[in-house]
Amino acid sequence: MFRSRRVRLLTVTAAVAALTLTACSAGSSDTVGETAATTSGPSLTLVGYAVPKNGWDAIGEAFRATESGENVTINADYSASGNQSRKVADGAPADIVNFSVEPDVTRLVKAGKVSEDWNASATGGVPFGSVVSFVVRPGNPKNIRTWQDLIRPDVSVISPSPLSSGSAKWNLLAPYAAVSNGGQNRQAGLDYITQLVERFPVQPDSGRSASEAFLQGQGDVLLSYENEALLLESQGQAVEHFVPEQTFRIDNPVAVVEGSANLEQANALNEFLYTEEGQRIWAESGFRPVDPGVAAEFADKFPTPGTLYTIDQLGGWTAVDADLFGENGAINAIYKASN
Repeated sequence: MFRSRRVRLLTVTAAVAALTLTACSAGSSDTVGETAATTSGPSLTLVGYAVPKNGWDAIGEAFRATESGENVTINADYSASGNQSRKVADGAPADIVNFSVEPDVTRLVKAGKVSEDWNASATGGVPFGSVVSFVVRPGNPKNIRTWQDLIRPDVSVISPSPLSSGSAKWNLLAPYAAVSNGGQNRQAGLDYITQLVERFPVQPDSGRSASEAFLQGQGDVLLSYENEALLLESQGQAVEHFVPEQTFRIDNPVAVVEGSANLEQANALNEFLYTEEGQRIWAESGFRPVDPGVAAEFADKFPTPGTLYTIDQLGGWTAVDADLFGENGAINAIYKASN
């Protein structure tokens, strides 16, 4: 019923433009941290996906207080993850990148921009993450609780396009894994995705644009990063969120660009993300830390779902991208056919 109304979300209304969210919506650039622009030291360019601006702002301030970060300015460029990755691969300046999914970093490895061993650490180059959550209207008037509820005829769902957004891939992998029993019944998962995309009235280009569409009143439920949901609630937006019983672990990678003119500072910033201080900052900003000790401190903030699927359970990103999201991927084909 929604196919005839499906349009790509290109602009944000004037009312939404006044929201705090819009300061870091797709395509925005700014200086990380409130005081970073007051110095004339080394300048780093962070190219990242649209959602974690609040975390990077706090990281920027804390990093500047360290010996390695003294007088360092971090200029950030935020937009949809896939678009950002392609831009850097094509030569856009960057010192450090933060994308929604690993394949967006892999593209830079193939382009000679990022070292092949960027993810050789114990955390796989991932300093923080999240889980796929449901964001609903106050009181959850449609009583949306499960993945099956999303394909009811009376429910419309907001989620970005996997053709541009990394968060969209996570949003689709969560129900795919749940319905397919971790990939064991591939066809059942694909059949569900075919029904789900029919419930999408718009196609925002990023996770942040999807949030803006939902705040404008579109849709009954928003598929979103848990951290994005927590941010919306902290800003007093008229939303509620919960983590479904079956969901997917989101891993958001960070990598240093080898050609950085300030490689020492870029590496220092990357290393700071994994310190106890850096991990607490990510947790306080709504992101799940990868340090077990810090994660234990914030256990009450981040509920443990009944079943938490991971990308490794589906064969890793190389297999998943080729099978589901690549040029000939099954989910990409479903998505394109729905337009």
